[in-house]
Amino acid sequence: MDTTPAISRFDEFYKTTTPPWVIGEPQPAVVELEKGGLIRGKVLDVGCGTGEHTILLTGLGYDVLGIDFAPAAVEQARRNAEAKGVVARFEVADAMNLPGEPRYDTIVDSALFHIFDDADRPKYVASLHNACRPGGTVHVLALSDQGRGFGPEVSGETIRDAFADGWELEALEPATYRGVVTEVHTDAIGLPIGTRVDEPAWLARARRF
Repeated sequence: MDTTPAISRFDEFYKTTTPPWVIGEPQPAVVELEKGGLIRGKVLDVGCGTGEHTILLTGLGYDVLGIDFAPAAVEQARRNAEAKGVVARFEVADAMNLPGEPRYDTIVDSALFHIFDDADRPKYVASLHNACRPGGTVHVLALSDQGRGFGPEVSGETIRDAFADGWELEALEPATYRGVVTEVHTDAIGLPIGTRVDEPAWLARARRF
């Protein structure tokens, strides 16, 4: 798959706008994962954006790498970490082609899974499988199809199907995803631009065989 157009689109998005998923803080659902003891070992923050989760976990003492395929996002994440006084690690990388040697105990996906269509989703989940150690865990926070159209949405069944082979889906629970209303949301959301919203989401936990 040629990811060049998608990279260019997201890169330009970070360069020219503040994306609706950039809220200046970690997602509350990810914070609760850490508080609940569900983050362990070597961690990959896949689709890290401006790096809030990588910065949070690094500051708490985890060995974590944040990756994003948009160079502008990684540049912003590095500046963000420096401003917060956290020595966090970020790299430009394609989540669809993660290393074939399993190396991560925990992978955190906040709002990446739901951008993939039916054709690309299996390739992405296979890439996660490559990167996750046997017995390791992937946490997926994805916008729910019960939402108001804040972004790409998926059903619980879509998540179940995606992690049916090579994984044990240990949990699939309703959650919320925090974002900021932009021009593209005004019709669907009906709130002023800049308003913070907590939209319906799924929080899934899949353990790799």
